Amino acid sequence: MNNDFIRVNYPEPHRDRAKRIIQAHPEVRELFGNTPSTFLWVLAVVAIQTAMAWFLRDASWGWVLLAAFTIGATCNHAVFVLIHECAHNLIFKGSDANRMASIAVNLPAIFPAAIGFRNFHLLHHFKQGEHEYDADLAGPVEAKLMGRSPFTKVIWLLGFIVVEGFIRPMRVRKVDLLDRWTLLNIVAQAIYFSILLVFMGWISIGYLVLSSVFAIGLHPFGARWIQEHYVVHGSQETYSYYGPLNWLMFNVGYHNEHHDLMMVPWSRLKKLKAMAPEFYENLYSHHSYVRLLFQFIFDSKLNLHSRVVRAGRKE
Repeated sequence: MNNDFIRVNYPEPHRDRAKRIIQAHPEVRELFGNTPSTFLWVLAVVAIQTAMAWFLRDASWGWVLLAAFTIGATCNHAVFVLIHECAHNLIFKGSDANRMASIAVNLPAIFPAAIGFRNFHLLHHFKQGEHEYDADLAGPVEAKLMGRSPFTKVIWLLGFIVVEGFIRPMRVRKVDLLDRWTLLNIVAQAIYFSILLVFMGWISIGYLVLSSVFAIGLHPFGARWIQEHYVVHGSQETYSYYGPLNWLMFNVGYHNEHHDLMMVPWSRLKKLKAMAPEFYENLYSHHSYVRLLFQFIFDSKLNLHSRVVRAGRKE
């Protein structure tokens, strides 16, 4: 039973594999670029969740919980995936346009996450497994407190939105927590929140909050945060998911493919795998988020220490 992270002294695997993929299949460069039509999904998700909030404004909390766990979690998970696309400038060409799009799609998530995610997530790619920079890693205290108990893992999943949104950013001090874009993100959320409160009320806000909590927590979609980098097979540190939920989450399950070539938008990740199958077919992958969620909760050997950690590279 692991009481420490998996500490290694070799580089993360994606840079080398990306070079080998491009050398073997130079045609993958045709997949690079942005997809402006994805902005239609931004508008659709914001519209659906705002309409759901209005529809549920006088509903009982039982119906609100059911709606949040089903429709709401699906939509707000899509919110976070679209924020991810914006973070990599994969919707529009310019960084500012993508920042604005991410602030727009962030609205139904209630919490101002778009710009902070962008700042931390890009470091996750370039400093994968380095505690000083990678906010995707649990800190030593967080990992120790959660331990191996199914009960504490459930509590961690229920509160993961707080862990990811507030606790880990305080640990990773290499990123400025406040800039003009973060302030704009906060202001936009405050305006949207105020409109909801005045015209719909607290039940509508509760629906959207619960949608976000389920989307990244104790829910099949929440298993994505386990899928991506928790070591379940040998020394492999990044995993893809090839199950049916990719249809609802913009192929974000293709995580090895994304880490290898970040310039490929969600709509072309399947094509990347098809163009270079020999680089992915021998990697362990997940096919069921429900199975993975139960494995994480009940397998004492799989816990927050089940992550590859490496010392920082010299600048």
